[in-house]
Amino acid sequence: MGDDSEWMKLPIDQKCEHKVWKARLNGYEEALKLFQRIEDEKSPEWGKYLGLVKKFVTESNAVAQLKGLEAALAFVENAHVAGKTTGDVVSGVVTKVFNQPKARAKELGMEICLMYVEIEKAEVVQDELLKGLDNKNPKIVVACLETLRKALSEFGSKIVTLKPVVKVLSKQFESREKAVRDEAKLLAIEIYKWIRDALRAPLQNINSVQLKELEEEWVKLPSSPPKQSRFLRSQQDLKAKFQQQQAQGADQCDGDEEEEVAAAVDPYELMEPVEILSKLPKDFYEKIEAKKWQERKEALEAVETLTKNPKLENGEYGDLVRALKKVVGKDTNVMLVTLAAKCLAALASGLRKKFGSHAVQVVPTILEKFKEKKPQVVQALQEAIDAMFHTTTLQNLSEDVLAVMDNKNPSIKQQASLFLARSFRHCTQATLPKSVLKPLCAALIKQVNDSAPEVRDAAFEALGTAMKVVGEKAVNPFLSDLDKLKLDRIKESAEKVELPGGKKAVGGGDKKPAVKAAPPAEAPPKSSAPAKKPATAAPAKSAGPPKKGKAAPAANAKNKKSQDNKEMVESELTVEASEDLAAGVLPAHCLQKLDSSNWKERLASMEDFQKAVETTDKSAMPCQALVRMLAKKPGWKETNFQVMQMKLHVVALIAQRGNFSKTSASVVLDGLVDKVGDIKCGGNAKEALTAIGEACSLPWTAEQVVSLAFAQKNPKNQAESLNWLANAMKEFGFAGINVKAFINNVKTALAATNPAVRTAAIALLGVMFLYMGAPLRMFFEDEKPALLSQIDAEFEKMQGQSPPVPFRSKKSATEEEADDGDDQEEDGGGQDVMDLLPRTDISDKVTSDLVSKVGDKNWKIRKEGLDEVAAIISEAKFITANIGELPLALKGRLSDSNKILVQQSLTILQQLATAMGPGLRQHVKTLGIPVITVLGDSKPNVRAAAMATLQAWVEQTGMKEWLEGEDLSEELKRENPFLRQELLGWLAEKLPTLRTVPADLMLCVPHLFTCLEDRNGDVRKKAQDALPTFMMHLGYEKMNKATGKLKPASKDQVLAMLDKARAVMPAMPAAPAKAGGKLESKRAPSASRSPANEDTVDSRPEAKKVRGGAAAKKPPSPPEDPPPPSKDSESNASKKPAGKGKAAAGGPQAPAAKKPGAKTSKDDEDRSGPIFTLVPNAKEQRIKEEKQLKILKWNFMTPRDEYVEQLKTQMSTCFAKWLQDELFHFDFQRHVKAIGVMIERLESECDATIGCLDLILKWFTLRFFDTNTTVLMKVLEYLKLLFVMLNRENYHLTEYEANSFVPYLILKVGESKDVVRKDVRAILTMLCKVYPASKVFPFLMDGTKSKNSKQRAECLEELGCLIEGYGMNVCQPTPAKSLKEIAVHIGDRDTSVRNAALNTVVAVYNVCGEQVYKLIGNLSEKDMSMLEERIKRSAKKTPAAPAKQSAAEKTQREHPGNPNSTFLRKPAQEDPNKLNQARQNHSEASYPSIPKEFQLDLDMIEMEQSRVCDLPDLVQHKLDELLEPINLPEPKICSVTPHFDDLHNSTSSTINFVISQVASGDINTSIQALAQIDEVLRQEDKAEVMSGHIDQFLIATFMQLRLIYSTHMADDRLDKKDIFKLYSCIIGNMLSLFSMESLAREASMGVLKDLMHGLLTLTLDSRVEDIEDGQQLIRSLNLLVVQVLEKSDQTNITSALLVLLQDCLAVTAGPPMFSELVMKCLWRLIRFLPENINSINLDRILLDVHNFMKAFPRETVKQLKSDIPHRTLKTLLHTLCKLTGAKILDHLSMIENRNESELEAHLRRVVKHSGNLSGQKSDRGNEKSRGRTDDRISKAKVNDLLSEIFKKIGSKENTKEGLTELYEFKQKYTDADLEPFLKNTTQFFQNYVERGLRMIETEREGKTCMQSSAVIPQHGGDSNMSSSSSGEEFKPAVYYERLKILRQRQGLENTRSVGGSGDDEPQQRPPASSLLSSKPSVASSTDMLHSKLSQLKESRELYREEHHSSAHARATSPAANLDDLKKRLERIKSKRQ
Repeated sequence: MGDDSEWMKLPIDQKCEHKVWKARLNGYEEALKLFQRIEDEKSPEWGKYLGLVKKFVTESNAVAQLKGLEAALAFVENAHVAGKTTGDVVSGVVTKVFNQPKARAKELGMEICLMYVEIEKAEVVQDELLKGLDNKNPKIVVACLETLRKALSEFGSKIVTLKPVVKVLSKQFESREKAVRDEAKLLAIEIYKWIRDALRAPLQNINSVQLKELEEEWVKLPSSPPKQSRFLRSQQDLKAKFQQQQAQGADQCDGDEEEEVAAAVDPYELMEPVEILSKLPKDFYEKIEAKKWQERKEALEAVETLTKNPKLENGEYGDLVRALKKVVGKDTNVMLVTLAAKCLAALASGLRKKFGSHAVQVVPTILEKFKEKKPQVVQALQEAIDAMFHTTTLQNLSEDVLAVMDNKNPSIKQQASLFLARSFRHCTQATLPKSVLKPLCAALIKQVNDSAPEVRDAAFEALGTAMKVVGEKAVNPFLSDLDKLKLDRIKESAEKVELPGGKKAVGGGDKKPAVKAAPPAEAPPKSSAPAKKPATAAPAKSAGPPKKGKAAPAANAKNKKSQDNKEMVESELTVEASEDLAAGVLPAHCLQKLDSSNWKERLASMEDFQKAVETTDKSAMPCQALVRMLAKKPGWKETNFQVMQMKLHVVALIAQRGNFSKTSASVVLDGLVDKVGDIKCGGNAKEALTAIGEACSLPWTAEQVVSLAFAQKNPKNQAESLNWLANAMKEFGFAGINVKAFINNVKTALAATNPAVRTAAIALLGVMFLYMGAPLRMFFEDEKPALLSQIDAEFEKMQGQSPPVPFRSKKSATEEEADDGDDQEEDGGGQDVMDLLPRTDISDKVTSDLVSKVGDKNWKIRKEGLDEVAAIISEAKFITANIGELPLALKGRLSDSNKILVQQSLTILQQLATAMGPGLRQHVKTLGIPVITVLGDSKPNVRAAAMATLQAWVEQTGMKEWLEGEDLSEELKRENPFLRQELLGWLAEKLPTLRTVPADLMLCVPHLFTCLEDRNGDVRKKAQDALPTFMMHLGYEKMNKATGKLKPASKDQVLAMLDKARAVMPAMPAAPAKAGGKLESKRAPSASRSPANEDTVDSRPEAKKVRGGAAAKKPPSPPEDPPPPSKDSESNASKKPAGKGKAAAGGPQAPAAKKPGAKTSKDDEDRSGPIFTLVPNAKEQRIKEEKQLKILKWNFMTPRDEYVEQLKTQMSTCFAKWLQDELFHFDFQRHVKAIGVMIERLESECDATIGCLDLILKWFTLRFFDTNTTVLMKVLEYLKLLFVMLNRENYHLTEYEANSFVPYLILKVGESKDVVRKDVRAILTMLCKVYPASKVFPFLMDGTKSKNSKQRAECLEELGCLIEGYGMNVCQPTPAKSLKEIAVHIGDRDTSVRNAALNTVVAVYNVCGEQVYKLIGNLSEKDMSMLEERIKRSAKKTPAAPAKQSAAEKTQREHPGNPNSTFLRKPAQEDPNKLNQARQNHSEASYPSIPKEFQLDLDMIEMEQSRVCDLPDLVQHKLDELLEPINLPEPKICSVTPHFDDLHNSTSSTINFVISQVASGDINTSIQALAQIDEVLRQEDKAEVMSGHIDQFLIATFMQLRLIYSTHMADDRLDKKDIFKLYSCIIGNMLSLFSMESLAREASMGVLKDLMHGLLTLTLDSRVEDIEDGQQLIRSLNLLVVQVLEKSDQTNITSALLVLLQDCLAVTAGPPMFSELVMKCLWRLIRFLPENINSINLDRILLDVHNFMKAFPRETVKQLKSDIPHRTLKTLLHTLCKLTGAKILDHLSMIENRNESELEAHLRRVVKHSGNLSGQKSDRGNEKSRGRTDDRISKAKVNDLLSEIFKKIGSKENTKEGLTELYEFKQKYTDADLEPFLKNTTQFFQNYVERGLRMIETEREGKTCMQSSAVIPQHGGDSNMSSSSSGEEFKPAVYYERLKILRQRQGLENTRSVGGSGDDEPQQRPPASSLLSSKPSVASSTDMLHSKLSQLKESRELYREEHHSSAHARATSPAANLDDLKKRLERIKSKRQ
């Protein structure tokens, strides 16, 4: 029992593993109870048993095993994680349970296997069971077979995959064990129930007796298919349905289900393929060409025998097919033709989809051969062509069929129609789209009227079959020209048609629409919508967008539709009948007076006529009768214009208000066209034509009008008809327009002699160009050059414009009919223009000689052949799909050993794609797939050419043909890393854009899984990228099942990747967009081709920004509009009429029209709000969380899922939901649109953008890891605009934002595409404006460590630019360390990296000279020689000294010389830490220029006689020349096409665009843009349009100045006159701008600073003087500088110059003249200060002065070469004090820590001195008392604060913090009394406090004691530093006291000491309180030592001893120096007093 008691205490999981079987048994029992008790399937408790479940089933003890199995079953049934154990547990069951003698164990084992199947693990279970069949133990085999049978019986053939089972079944019949054979027999019977005869073929080889037994058993089986009785967890809905049926006892079986079950397993799939090519007779190809027909027959019979195999192995069948095709086409022996046709049919059946590429070659031959009349030949040909149809698509064969439809032989036409009829039966709505059906129906309609009855019958059958398959509604639009008899015949045929398997056809019973439409349940089963919805859903969701919501309206619509059809073929009325009908509506007198001879009576009758029309109801209005009355004499020959105007108006009314048919229109159109050119009546005639267009559709009306107009000879009518048509196209849109019909008339008009007709024709072409784009020009390439140039000019005008939103539409048709028509347009719309082009058949030019040339052994001859092919294609321009034997010849060249020929072949294939257009589809298998093979080439340029070819082909063919069949999977199977990565990358790009894919894509999945584990990293990455795109279409479940065949180790890896891919797998991308797009663009499908005009959009364009674009992208889009925002907004504008246009049309359709758009509009409304939400402190919170490691730090090599999920979570709070969905959508096009919206909202939501900036930047870092260039370019476009905005808003990046963005941006600087690298460099330049360059530097240094040589080179180049622009200050952590790392790259093996490193070091040399050699450290001899050579070369190139170069680079960098100075301009409310950071950066930045050791020159101070407030004399410069009038050179510029009037009327986006062109790298573009702006600026009434764009314009201007300075001027190829012209334009523009004060004042400080920098740099540019008229340019510049100084906002310009001066002093390498010019500008401003003082913001100016003094304290100023800057500053301050007096001290509000500011002390002295001079003592007193009051606080508050501070000092933990607070307290409240707090403390504590305060001051100010005491006199008389803020006066005693303290510290005796015994420390040292009462002096080095010693020693005695010894040591040496110092101080004091 003792043993038992031990294990009884153990937890359950440990019991289950115990070595004692009883313990395990007990553990299993308890586990079973536990498993039954846990309710939560996701409970963590389950996880404990994951590794134990296998042991449950493999238990060695038989008793315990039973319990273990029960527990395992409970685990599998209840645990969510059970699926992970499937493989282990089932294999355990097979090996350890199925061999047990106990039946119960076997039952439980089977039950466990079935339970695993139920939890979706059927694949794994089946694999393990199939493995069990190979076990030697027959018991196990029997149990496995039984389990398989049970699984199949319960779950059905959909869950249990039968193919692998059937494969191994025949082997089981051969077993020696009877039990195995019997179980195999039972399994075979069960399988037969599910797949019927499909099982016969695989079991043909078993023992005949066994087969006979099986046959007998099979016969006994019931004919009804079995049903699934047990369901998976995901099939609970089916389970409920099954149980419900069982309960009702109804044996209902849905026909559809039967079909699905029957088709579940294709017998073909169960067969093993047979290889026949190698078994062909060796002499087959010789025999087939033999002259004797018997030999040919033998050859064919051999093939026939081989092809009888039902499934053939894939291979190269091309030669065999060609041989058979030749027999069919050319052999005269009909018996052999029949035999060959049978062979082809067998090949097609055996190869299926693999035969597709050959089918398109053979079908034309078979169709031609149908001329044979012998039945056996015809039958064989029919079987062959039908078999081939199943290997490809009707779309691929349609061109061949259409080609023979016009054949003279009736047999061919008949058989072609019958082939179509048979083919249609196997089609569905999806596989028979309208684009395919339309041309076929058109051809069949011609045959309906054929003279041969058999041809007519065949055509009726084909049309009837089409109607049955796709529905009457889809076919009717194509049958509008047929009469009723023929329509009825077609419907009759439709009724007779029986589709395969008895399927119900769509719309098959639509014969009586009003009756049949009532039951709504009929339509949904055939709905093409992916989601299966209940039968009560909207009945008409097929093919098109959702229509009506209820059945009744749909029925009504169909009624209306049939009525409309009747009206369209309305019979003509006689005059008598017309009069009778008209009499029912019109008054009698009206009819009588219509033909009166008196015009007034006719006019009166017309008025009555109009009233009658207006009051008559629509249904009662006899339109035809009325218009016939109007045509009654005098009719359209009416001579009185008033009557005629009225008559035309009445026609328009009748058309608008009545049911106006085409018959009625025909009556009036001739008369209307006759009057359209009339001056007085033309307007009314056009209105009438428009009304008829609305009634009868524009396409029909337009066709009639144009043909009537050109049937006349009146040029006026012709011209006006064309003008009307051009306008009508804009109003109606381009839908349905028959372009071909117009082209001929337009060509006639272009050839007209009358110029008005030609002009109108060209204008019409311009409108058509809006909709059709560039292809329209192809129709007119043969016109005369002069005419063609006019057409081109018109097209040029239209370029970039968007077609207006159509607002008219055909009103009489029902919504459905209109939708149908538009659907048709959309389906075929993309290729409409291409279809109209005349194509040449080049097959006759592709001769056998040419083909043999292309295949010749000699590569030169092969090249000649290819050249000939290229010439033939380019000569023909547009060709038909028939190109003879060329495909096979070109295919051979794609694998040519000569790579040049491969590339040439690829170029020809690209050429072929453009020339052939959509007809290319039929060559995809022959030529397209071999192009994919070329992607495996080792040469990158060949691969790139192949990819370009592939893209060109896919543009024409679409993706469907490529994905069908096994070809793609075969390519992916090839173990070529290049091929795999290119192909997978291509698929990853293309698959997300598709809505549906062929099922054959599944064949690629096993190879995709192989690629996931490929040893090549790039292949693995591409495979991972492609994985989610495959999953989009195939679904997770299918792909998960496919992993079953992988090895266990691989499987685990792949499953993990699948789970990751599942997380990012998007929804089907285009489905919602298509619905919305179609619905919304109904009235203008063509508008989706190019965006609509933004001005016509209502107030809700924002709603449709992202959504609308998807449908709009279908055809090639027109050239992009220049401003990015307008593109997006406009493309969506075209969608507006969806809900709006239709509803506005009125009538009964209005309410119905709203329904389909409801969902869309709701979504759209959601998108109209802000895209970002500004959440207060959200960013700070995120920063805090990342610091505290609560969230992942944004740091990775490649982004993992957890980062993406984290970002999603963070974005959800501040991003609009729809935007977030778009941003994380898998379709890259959605990303592009989302970025477009963000660009558009950047300005309007800039605050919110800044609030979410960290998240936005993080999202962009994810996009840097994408491979899609489109997205990347859009990202970079946004980032450029973003950084411009951030700079404008004076925002600077936080460390947090920069760290999570900059490293990833730098990754892209190594991108292979130049355009990307260029953009990234531009962004890095902008980045330095919002983030210190010194902090960007380390990121770039990290970038130089990359493996990517381009990245290393670009980073080094950028480092060089930074050093040139900002000097050595940017090098972090130290210049020496950085340069050593940079110099290492001089030895890099990559040339570009070496050059970049050398250039960077040369840049350093230009800044710091020879010191560079010391900084870079030791280099190898080779590297050093390279460097020296480069430095010498650079010295030769730039003789103008390095200073100028650095200045130039400085301008180029758009940033001040000090990398951090910009941040001093931040708003006052910003975080003070930022300012502190900036200050700290300042001190770092200026550090290198200050010597580490220095001392004051006391001699100079003594010699100085002037008083402190005497201002220095300014250097007098001749400034008069600046004011002299000068002649500005007149810029000579070419005329600009877009006139600025257009700009004025346009939105600000146009101005933005023009301004953006100012900074263009192209000189002419820039000059044109400047000319446009100048045109505006010169006109005062228009100049206001520039308001709000001034900063933007100035930025563009100084960017252009930099570009000229750095690039154009250095480029010898450019003509200097052009540069001069550009300079002239810039200066002219600036002068115009700054002559208008209102605009000039808009320029901000930062922009003015950069502008002045640019202008002054230009002034100093010696190269300008070399240009002709250079002096004149300099004078113009001087004038401009004066204008800028005078007209700009005075605060901004003053601040700008102060910051600029500070920057140029900080950069020691800058040109000396530059700072001098800046100071001259400042002097000029100072001169005008008295006039401008009231308009200046003194606070800002003083902040800038404070920053200047902080960057250049007095000590630093002394180090400068010249003191003029300091004196300039003093002059400015003196002038300000003089003008404002003491009030200036109130303007220091923006300065933090005023007490530390030198500025305040200086101002107080100046104010006080000026007060003394003017005798204003009272003022001074007031000032003094106010200063005291300001700094005084209540005593109680002081005590509270000080007690808190001293508590902290007293505690060990907070000592330092307390001392710092005490120091800051003393700085703030200088008169506070510390004595009460110190008197009760020990002397040790007092000393400690005193030393601590000194230490802090040392750290803060970085000065030694001697220096600080010597600095005091420099300030002059009132130089007490401690009290400068309060303005108190001090007597000489104070200075004496200070001297006393100094003497004391140096160990000297004080003569005035009372009783000063050396031992008495407290008396000798001043009390701590007195030390603290004034600002403590800075501790010397000895004091620091003193402090350290005091901390180490505890006893006072020891401390004293140490003090005296150190004091004694000090006292010996510096005594003489101190005496000298004392005398000097006394002299200075006496002099100052």
